[in-house]
Amino acid sequence: MRILVVEDDPRTVDILIRALTAAGYLADHTGDGEDAWFRGDTEPYAAVILDLGLRGMDGLAVLKRWRAAGRDLPVLILTARGDWSERVEGIDAGADDYLPKPFRVEELLARLRAILRRAAGQTSPILRAGGLALDTRQMGVSLDGIPIHLSPQEYRLLCVLLHHKGSVVSQGELADQIYADGIERDTNGVEVLVGRLRRKIGADLIQTRRGFGYLMDDPDHASTHDQ
Repeated sequence: MRILVVEDDPRTVDILIRALTAAGYLADHTGDGEDAWFRGDTEPYAAVILDLGLRGMDGLAVLKRWRAAGRDLPVLILTARGDWSERVEGIDAGADDYLPKPFRVEELLARLRAILRRAAGQTSPILRAGGLALDTRQMGVSLDGIPIHLSPQEYRLLCVLLHHKGSVVSQGELADQIYADGIERDTNGVEVLVGRLRRKIGADLIQTRRGFGYLMDDPDHASTHDQ
């Protein structure tokens, strides 16, 4: 899943990128407010980590423009500003959560997982479909209690499908979420990746909707068509 990091402090950027990468996310970065607004308005990010003190356009203005345009991507505000009234203003402007600096990486990742779950209508950190379980805290996947080893791309693909369980996800959207910036996003590669994942978790959980994309659901709800 792709996360946009909007931060202009190089040390903080390095901490965030390393932490997100280790947690299985793809992380893009910008330190410019105008560029952040454009990226968030045009790219299908799963979530944004947004600093308020930016050059060009401050983070609060960026957030307000996204919300005014109907962009509902989850946003975690991260800032050194400690004024409680500013935190209230950020939440009222449409932020999903607020974390002051300095911060613990573990708390930031927990808060990020939480806003991603809420955006997907999920409540538990363990995402399930039938006997399949993905623990977003430990990055562990099991089928009927037996651990399964997945490659980073397979793990990201499964994360996206489980976060959108019950909804069709297009090949283009999957490609956007599983391939890093600068890598050609080939929808044929998504088909190959889905095939590999099916061999590991079973074919019943991921349904094909020809011409539309893929759907993950519990086996009891699975259609018998387009398998």
